Amino acid sequence: MSEPSLRGRTARGVVRVVNHLPVIGSMRMNGELQNIKSEREPEWKCPDHLRNMRMETELFSMELLRPAENFEENRRRRVILQLHGGGYYGRIHNTYRDAAAMYIEVSGGADVLSPDYRVAPEHPYPAALEDALEAYKWLLEQDYLPENTVFAGDSAGGGLALALGLYLKDHGLPMPAGIVTMSAWTDLTKSGDSYQEKFDEDPIFGGTRNSLVYKEGYYLDHDPMDPYISPVNGDYRGFPPMLLQVGEQEMLLDDTLSVGQKARFAGGRVRVHVYPGMFHIFQMGFTMWPEAREAWREIGQFLKIVWK
Repeated sequence: MSEPSLRGRTARGVVRVVNHLPVIGSMRMNGELQNIKSEREPEWKCPDHLRNMRMETELFSMELLRPAENFEENRRRRVILQLHGGGYYGRIHNTYRDAAAMYIEVSGGADVLSPDYRVAPEHPYPAALEDALEAYKWLLEQDYLPENTVFAGDSAGGGLALALGLYLKDHGLPMPAGIVTMSAWTDLTKSGDSYQEKFDEDPIFGGTRNSLVYKEGYYLDHDPMDPYISPVNGDYRGFPPMLLQVGEQEMLLDDTLSVGQKARFAGGRVRVHVYPGMFHIFQMGFTMWPEAREAWREIGQFLKIVWK
């Protein structure tokens, strides 16, 4: 697809308008809307063919979504560790439960574990990374195998998935079979050219510096060059295959392009797909426009390859 579809262009326009409304746009930009949505939204209706199990750890909760027919089986199954976005401020909400169901569909029935990891400002770095690590260790303790596990994340969750991989590699822990990112936020120093070049085009973060992209000071008091904070600075030697998706009109475009380039130079198997005309985490449109459908099909194909 070399040009954005009519529905994709329409969605981009709607996103731009909504994110620049005086009240909604301000709350969305500052991370407030995500948590209000999480706290006030109705209970998620789990599809009849799935089962969702909520679990509490000492510091955070997790949700395990599985096909109902397999719910009582042993756990030596394929699993996706989904790390949600939200700029390290937003908590999990129903969009990510819908995403978990979509991962199950495109994977042909894998389980999905979604940790509601601790977020800023109450819990700055390294809380999110610590919780992601604990979630992965929980999977291993439940007899899920590393070669049957894929990390997946969008926006900050995409950066967190990469940071978790870097941590595992640095500490000699087993790596997953693959990693999927959507519009990953990998550079909290904002050094990529796209932060300037896409500033006026980006329908979500563009046109203002009062946004989650520029608010990470509450998330960290460490060096933002640290690869566990900005995984664009990481060493990707020994990484598993990766699928990195991003929209052409994102300020975060270079965050994905740079990681893809580093991974290739390190000898890794990586596919970087820039979707023409698309915006930040456009995949959350699921089946509403062609680009989102194509992205999820691509994820399904990637999972088949890494799990063959």
